[in-house]
Amino acid sequence: MNDSQPQISIIVPCYKQAHYLDTSLQSVIDQSYDSWECIIVDDGSPDLTETVAQKWCAKDARFSYVKKENGGLSSARNAGISIARGVYILPLDADDLLHPDFLKETIDIFDKKEKIAIVGCYSIFFKEQIDNVVRIHKPKGNSCRNLMYMNQLVATSLYKKQYWEEVGGYDESMKDGFEDWDFWLSITKRGYDYYVIPKSLFYYRKASQSMLVDTIKTKAEKVKEYLILKHREIYKEDFDNCVKVFTHNLVTSRRKEQRLQYSLEYKIGKLILKPFKLVMNIFYSK
Repeated sequence: MNDSQPQISIIVPCYKQAHYLDTSLQSVIDQSYDSWECIIVDDGSPDLTETVAQKWCAKDARFSYVKKENGGLSSARNAGISIARGVYILPLDADDLLHPDFLKETIDIFDKKEKIAIVGCYSIFFKEQIDNVVRIHKPKGNSCRNLMYMNQLVATSLYKKQYWEEVGGYDESMKDGFEDWDFWLSITKRGYDYYVIPKSLFYYRKASQSMLVDTIKTKAEKVKEYLILKHREIYKEDFDNCVKVFTHNLVTSRRKEQRLQYSLEYKIGKLILKPFKLVMNIFYSK
């Protein structure tokens, strides 16, 4: 590790993603801004994470490697940030990529704007290759209110380490995802703003299976309940709008269910299953 203090500490947790790690770290070393360190946190990964990480540490002294027992994403990020020397922190998942000007563009905002705590950007969601674009995420707003009902910011957004210290780090009890959403709420509810650069400077790998995909499919409501209860003071202040939002969500959910029930596929399915239901009714009536 270089003796001079880096401005930015990039934290790369890795668990079972060694096969993506080379590409992610290459996007770090390709940055046009060079005052950084990159801490690779091996979260008890059973694959070749250590081998890949040590190769990069030998290649460039700005890389370092930490190994810990598996504790989840929040725990891995906290472990890396706790030893980070940079003024600014950038979490980067091991399967995602940075545009070469990501660091240069984001840190420049902190020099220009005083009240900003977090700097994000537009993000390209891709599958397998970065030119296979699924969609472009364009966050909106600039304050806590814009984050209450939808997480506008991806986890890979730049912020000052002092805010991580102020809020007590990432919530390590949140092992099912949305820990970054909770973290952004914890910062912005203190009156800090965020800023979104209207450029696509980040590449998010959209996997068919991941912790986030699983959370959205099976656990989203429970995790959101946890968020609301944890940050209940801001939802109480926004009570009338909160009721409107949840009522809207219930109506939307009901309409989706009604569309499904009236769909041709649903009707055909009911027709096919009807004989089986009759047989089962006869069987259980005996």
